[in-house]
Amino acid sequence: MGGLCPRMPQARGWSFSMGSAYQFHSWRVFVIVCALPCVSSVVALTFMPESPRFLLEVGKHDEAWMILKLIHDTNMRARGQPEKVFSVNRIKTPKQIDELIEIESDTGTWYRRCFVRIRTELYGIWLTFMRCFNYPVRDNTIKLTIVWFTLSFGYYGLSVWFPDVIKHLQSNVLPIEKIEREKFSNFTVNLTIANELHIGAEYDNGRFLGIKFKSVTFKDSVFKDCTFKDVTSVNTYFKNCTFIDTVFDNTDFEPYKFIDSEFHNCLFFHNKTGCQITFDDDYSAYWIYFVNFLGTLAVLPGNIVSALLMDRIGRLTMLGGSMVLSGISCFFLWLGSSESMMVGVLCLYNGLTISAWNSLDVVTVELYPTDRRATGFGFLNALCKAAAVLGNLIFGSLVSFTKSIPILLASTVLVCGGLVGLRLPDTRTQVLM
Repeated sequence: MGGLCPRMPQARGWSFSMGSAYQFHSWRVFVIVCALPCVSSVVALTFMPESPRFLLEVGKHDEAWMILKLIHDTNMRARGQPEKVFSVNRIKTPKQIDELIEIESDTGTWYRRCFVRIRTELYGIWLTFMRCFNYPVRDNTIKLTIVWFTLSFGYYGLSVWFPDVIKHLQSNVLPIEKIEREKFSNFTVNLTIANELHIGAEYDNGRFLGIKFKSVTFKDSVFKDCTFKDVTSVNTYFKNCTFIDTVFDNTDFEPYKFIDSEFHNCLFFHNKTGCQITFDDDYSAYWIYFVNFLGTLAVLPGNIVSALLMDRIGRLTMLGGSMVLSGISCFFLWLGSSESMMVGVLCLYNGLTISAWNSLDVVTVELYPTDRRATGFGFLNALCKAAAVLGNLIFGSLVSFTKSIPILLASTVLVCGGLVGLRLPDTRTQVLM
């Protein structure tokens, strides 16, 4: 979020420091709390039964049968038919590809066996991957590739950079006062300076004491015999400035804030690392985090609606309709003239796109046969991450100039992907392969 790095005010009550570089505040606890579900998932996976298909591939038929029976009994109890007995007439064992490994295990050395196993596994993965592009699933793979790419590109690209869209809107609302070619001598400033651009100014024997800079830029300016003491700043930069006999005491001016600037006989004391501006000092930081919170909260009703309507209206209708509607809602972001309107449209956009994601996951699983399902799903997820990175790069390079192009691009991509999704075969009433 550019120069913004807000800190929760209430963190002062229980924070602690390790030296001058590491400070433990509430945002670090937030990161730890967010990581707990991932750790819990890893622990939960250890208690989950193995896939019956995998057990059949490795020859553990009895264990596979027991897991299938457990699934059957659980489903029958949920349907109110606990007395129904599980019976299997035959089990089709998947073809194994370990024949070469078995031959080498008796005659080869240990590193030869490892090499053969790795080569055989990679070759098997490659064969399975190529089968995703063979008849009869080739057309489905191509269409799914387009849908996954467009949904990921539009969703992640716009969602990650939406706070900058809000900031861009705020910058258009708040006027920037321009101060050019002025000279200030023998002065003391101890208040807040915000939204100012100083060009070609000269500051002689000035004292900046306990001051807060917010969105202030000094360009082609000269500071002589000045003192900056107890200064905090956000979005403040010195571009092509010259500092002569100037003292910086207890400031948060890090090197990146001085762009192409020169220093002559200057001193730095007790320089503060990290951001010192709090939410109380900088309302825009609080607003950006609050917007993210509302957008994330809007995902909850989207999940509930998709769960209730998925089987009623069909996977494809849910997928294509959600993507088209999210693209249309994204288009209204371009027409937004106020922050409240844009936040409302963002919540609608997030709720619609999460319905599309849920539908796409179900459709992808049901369109692939069992022997290609995991490989196809893994390939499309990898493509999804690549599209997300590409979307972030493209949107990030455009959002600093204008909000129109990123929003229109995301809207167009989502609508096109939704129309392609409607062309996928309906799997609602079909028996899975």
